[in-house]
Amino acid sequence: MDPLDFMELPELQQFFVRNKTELSCLERPQTLLHLLKDHNLIPEDMYKKVIRMRTKQNLENGLYEALDWLEREHPQHIKLFWSCVFKDSMLSLYPTLKLMRNSLMDGSIHFHEKLPEKVEKTSGDGEGRKKRGKTVKSQPKGASDQEVQQPGPSALATPTKRTRLQKPSFGSTPKKGEKAPIWTWPLYMALLPVKCGNVYEAMLDRRKLAQGEKCLLVDGLYLSPPEFEALGGKKHCKNWKSSIRCSGTPLQRLIKDGHLKCPGFKQRRPKVKKMQLTSSQDSSSDTEEDAEEEAEDEGVAEEEEGSSRDSSDDRTVFTVTCGALTGTLHKARFASGTCGKSIRTETRWMSPAEFVKKGSAQPDSLWKKDILWEGRPLDVLLETKVLELHWFQCRCRLCRPDHQALEDEKNDDVCFICKKVEEGELVVCESCPRSFHQRCHLPPVEDAMLGDGSQWLCTFCILKITHEYSDPSVLTHETALLCPIWDKMLECQHLALSLYTADEDRIFATDPCLQVSGYRKVIQTPMWLDKVVEKLQTRGYNTVGEFVLDIRLIFTNCAKFNRDNAEFRANGVILSYLFEKNLVNVFRIQQ
Repeated sequence: MDPLDFMELPELQQFFVRNKTELSCLERPQTLLHLLKDHNLIPEDMYKKVIRMRTKQNLENGLYEALDWLEREHPQHIKLFWSCVFKDSMLSLYPTLKLMRNSLMDGSIHFHEKLPEKVEKTSGDGEGRKKRGKTVKSQPKGASDQEVQQPGPSALATPTKRTRLQKPSFGSTPKKGEKAPIWTWPLYMALLPVKCGNVYEAMLDRRKLAQGEKCLLVDGLYLSPPEFEALGGKKHCKNWKSSIRCSGTPLQRLIKDGHLKCPGFKQRRPKVKKMQLTSSQDSSSDTEEDAEEEAEDEGVAEEEEGSSRDSSDDRTVFTVTCGALTGTLHKARFASGTCGKSIRTETRWMSPAEFVKKGSAQPDSLWKKDILWEGRPLDVLLETKVLELHWFQCRCRLCRPDHQALEDEKNDDVCFICKKVEEGELVVCESCPRSFHQRCHLPPVEDAMLGDGSQWLCTFCILKITHEYSDPSVLTHETALLCPIWDKMLECQHLALSLYTADEDRIFATDPCLQVSGYRKVIQTPMWLDKVVEKLQTRGYNTVGEFVLDIRLIFTNCAKFNRDNAEFRANGVILSYLFEKNLVNVFRIQQ
């Protein structure tokens, strides 16, 4: 099922009108012309006329005329046009088409905003008519012909100067020939690609940044800006607004110009050195004023740091880094550097000493200083009593664990999917730190599987092992979607579990018609994760493509229903981004 089936024809026609100019300016328009001709969207004689054109300007004008003809003569074929140009082969050839498709699917286009009515002729009798003959420059009112034609003496004596071109401002509308900055693209209204140092690209969640939460998405894990700064090797800067950049532009400039919102952002006032006065009283008063200004500047610089310290008192989980290694420190498991496996990584639980040994290449590393939290040493949490070291003679379960306690420390204390522990016993994976309720895992864990004493591995680990020993050949996107579902059941279960894990608030898991009033009036085909999993387990799909279309339908419905609610629409955009990324990795799709 094509996602365009859920778009109304008038909306697609309006979207076509808005993008005709961009479509006519594609780099290699011949391929688009071939596609229009092959699907009988334009007549043969028009195709031959345009394809013979050699100059780029003529090709652009000819393609625009062809698109204009299609809009005027056969508007009912606009839906077929978008279905053709949004094929994978066209999207890989024209990145502009990919941006158009994303802006259409993520709901950033508002169709209720009507365009101005078309004006065929300009008003007035003499206006709008072309004057034949010699073009004459307009001259100032009241100036005589002699004054205009006779140059002044300064014009004869002074040589012409070349005007220096000014750089475009960050907030201005791009001029002809300039590209709009990436942070203004509709595609990145929810997630913005950023970098720090030589670290690979992360996605900045604009909404979470405005609310002061962890906002940088790196491999499915949210990091705070100082943590991402430390991960990028820029912890010595201690100014994430300058070290984290989007297309080479620091976030500080984007916040200043209003493209991003960040709580507690203030500009530092430049320090002005005042003239020394002769009076000792005046001098002392100036000294006091300077001290107050310095204290104010320091307060502004430490405002964000102080607020994060206050908020850390209520936290129980802290994202920590050591070198390129990232993990989460759990307060309930912390005892000391060597007692209590309190830091969870992707592969296993570690004590702080083990974590710093694996993440740091230095033999004399110290866990209190080399493990960083929000760009600062872990010692900060110890000094503020957020973390407390156990007494060296402590005999608690963490400091003096028995055999069962050591086994329990290897896995999570809560279910990896629902994040709860009180609803039944947990089944632990023997290869990774994950734990699951039997009904939360896919496929569900049967009692018979646990009674034979054999080691049990979760779907995540089985897929990882399967990839290591399987054929490393890559697939195209179309080939992957055509695979029979029973041959790729493991991959589909992995994708569904990943979505359940990312959807912590269970927004997309249950039937939205039961939670949102009026949902059925807007959305004709509701879809949710529980229903997808039910169809997956009962063989309700024949191909991978049917499964993927239902998943994408969830996010398409979210974008359509929440066109005027950016916060809820952003949740769907984030999960859709993670799903598409996992889809490429799991099926080894060629990009």
